[in-house]
Amino acid sequence: MSRQISVHPLPALFEPDDVVGGIAVVVDILRATTTITHALANGAGYIIPCGTVEQALDIRNDLPAGTCLLGGERGGIRIDGFDLSNSPDDYGPNAVRGKTIGFTTTNGTRALIRAEKADHVLIGAFVNLSAVAEQLRNSELPVHIVCAGTNGQITGEDVLYAGALVEQLVESSAEGFDTTDSAQMAFNHWRQESGRGSSEVLEAALRRSRGGRNLIELGYDRDITTAAKTDSVSLVGTLNANGKITMSAGFDQVE
Repeated sequence: MSRQISVHPLPALFEPDDVVGGIAVVVDILRATTTITHALANGAGYIIPCGTVEQALDIRNDLPAGTCLLGGERGGIRIDGFDLSNSPDDYGPNAVRGKTIGFTTTNGTRALIRAEKADHVLIGAFVNLSAVAEQLRNSELPVHIVCAGTNGQITGEDVLYAGALVEQLVESSAEGFDTTDSAQMAFNHWRQESGRGSSEVLEAALRRSRGGRNLIELGYDRDITTAAKTDSVSLVGTLNANGKITMSAGFDQVE
């Protein structure tokens, strides 16, 4: 029996119980899941996704002084009183090694919380695309790719990643996958936009997306370049039952 791959273009387009018994891959390319992956690769102890700013502040207050950083954004801008924004550049090893990070963003962390009933929740980005695909191939569970979107609107960059992941799974599987219509649409979008090209081609596609245009307007062009560096990280973050994101594969320093 073939495994099913479902793509959920927005968190609101599935119910939390729909992912029970499966593996959810949550993706917010620009930028939450790219940033989380970089933070883990650079030695962050664990990351706690928070639905609200107040929850993040409570986490810092509950932990020993100096052990917790707060990171995230609202409207793309670092939150007042937070240590870090949602830019991968903020999460270098000197800043995050050994730290707990309370993390809240406009879209990505909400998608993570929405998907938490899945048996496993993986953090997906282009920077760890092959590592995510490898973990999925080693499982027999249905796959749910959850796109964060932006303010309730579907965004091309997340759907683009979903299509790339569908391609990796379908083309490398001996057992076969059953793709839903939304998964096939994402696959077709990936083929059309990327042309199976280089990181430069991918970066150009990301810049054309809604999220890319928003970042360019905010002056975060460099984050788009970072997000387009496919397979620059060989680890995968996992959201555990205790609500913490930790590494689920070997540690590699970000290139």
